[in-house]
Amino acid sequence: MNVLWLLVGAVVLVGLGYRFYSRYLARILGEDPERVTPAVELQDGADYCPTKTPVVFAHHFASIAGAGPIIGPTMAMMYGYLPVWLWVVIGGIFFGAVHDYVTLFVSIRERGKSIAEIARKSLGDSGFGLMISFTIVMILLVTSAFLVASARSLTSLVSLAQMKLPDNQYFLQTVVKDGVVMGKIGGIASTSVIFITLCAPLVGFLNYRKNVSLGITMPLAIIICIASIGIGMRMPVALDVNVWMITLSIYSFLAAGVPVWILLQPRDFTNVFILYGGLLLLVAGTIGAGIQGVTAQAPALNLAGGSAAPALGLIWPFLFITVACGAISGFHALVAGGTVSKQVTNEKEARSIGYGGMLLETLLAIGVIIAITGGISFDEYASIVHPTGAKSNPILAFALAMSGLMQKGLHIPMVFGTVFGILMVEGFVATTLDTAVRINRYLFEELWSILFKNPPGWIRSYLFNSGLSVVLMLVLAFTNAFSAIWPIFGTANQLMAALTLVTLAAWLAANRKKNGFLMLPFFFMIVTTLFSLSFLAKRYFVQHNFILLGADLIMVLLAVGLIVVAVKHLGRKKVVTS
Repeated sequence: MNVLWLLVGAVVLVGLGYRFYSRYLARILGEDPERVTPAVELQDGADYCPTKTPVVFAHHFASIAGAGPIIGPTMAMMYGYLPVWLWVVIGGIFFGAVHDYVTLFVSIRERGKSIAEIARKSLGDSGFGLMISFTIVMILLVTSAFLVASARSLTSLVSLAQMKLPDNQYFLQTVVKDGVVMGKIGGIASTSVIFITLCAPLVGFLNYRKNVSLGITMPLAIIICIASIGIGMRMPVALDVNVWMITLSIYSFLAAGVPVWILLQPRDFTNVFILYGGLLLLVAGTIGAGIQGVTAQAPALNLAGGSAAPALGLIWPFLFITVACGAISGFHALVAGGTVSKQVTNEKEARSIGYGGMLLETLLAIGVIIAITGGISFDEYASIVHPTGAKSNPILAFALAMSGLMQKGLHIPMVFGTVFGILMVEGFVATTLDTAVRINRYLFEELWSILFKNPPGWIRSYLFNSGLSVVLMLVLAFTNAFSAIWPIFGTANQLMAALTLVTLAAWLAANRKKNGFLMLPFFFMIVTTLFSLSFLAKRYFVQHNFILLGADLIMVLLAVGLIVVAVKHLGRKKVVTS
């Protein structure tokens, strides 16, 4: 199949979904542009910050995208490109975008409350406690998986031969490893991440404190991105994997306590232009490659091969938990209800941010599928992502695939595509980490309020709760490889989405609004994830991986408890069909 058809089909379906289905949902929810949002009503300059919509969209998109829509489809391509493409498109339109939009809308209506606090109102104190406990475990798995993947890719070395560069090239700083000349691709991304982070407070100051026009700050952000890449090419930062894990953890600890306009918002606002640029390159590369007749190198179906891959398993349930971001992701509910709902200035923007942001992530996942399909041989892909006796590096595989697509479609030297592919991921992994640790800090604070009648001051402090989040993240990351963490993270993520959907359904029923459109996604995700957890529990028991086995069993108990509570509450309130 010509790779262009994969793009055209997805764009048409996603466009129709936004044009018609999102408007249908807006009518059900009762969107009201005249209603005062919590960002305006409760403005405090720290968490509640009324912000221009393009800046909020950038923060939201960068936070939800992270590495998920790149790593997930890259891992799952072992099943073949057709099932991954179908799940991303159908899931994005009818599952993920619905989940994100309704979560953001309900959180805005509930004065910026988190999904756990919404569960308290909809499902009572027992639902509140169960949701918080489950969410904390899920976020720890999210952050540890991304921490391992990020640290590994920030140290990535790529042979010059793979990028079709001579040994005497001058683009990259190199190192000789086992007699092979390797380019410091990860070091370029490292420098870029550091430079953009250092510049973030300036951008935040101009955007929020001085209210400078976006016509000035947007070009400034683009210049910062370009400069970060240029500096990285000349001065790549080379650190050990473990040093990077500790460094990123320290950064996340510090970022979890400062006002959002100083680091989270401006870092995302700046970083997102690299992701936008990457999306444009993927689209342009696909069009160019399609015109030149490039066809899929990966098989349409490879079910036996996918099931045999160590990090995967049977296509159901594991395809649907391996590909989370891009189709549906519970982590998005934490972003929408944790930070974004406190920044939206007009309720009508919730649809473009929530539903539209998820569909843009769906298109990013489609671009990844096309790159892996047309930009790299399937054997080379499998040797990097699902190697025998070696560590998986899906971010590197995507970067090489993107460079291959750029070379075939736009005749861009492979070195630039490889560098850009790494950069597309790295800035957003850091974004996911700092956003997630900040959210976990809130959740721990809420958990103590349940466990203690009068929690002591130290247990409610930012330092204690951020530190606890970071330490637990590091323990999981240091004791488990990425390929071991990703399946249980994906399952936890999708289970979080299912629990969010049933919580939202209870809220809509309580407010006499239709909620039938949430129930099919809920039933599919809850059955899929519970089966996945049972398969994984057996795998971890055989491997004697008792840390992940314990996390698996805890999530099963918490999820079942929350479902029982939700069914009782929905039984008292009629589920209204759409």
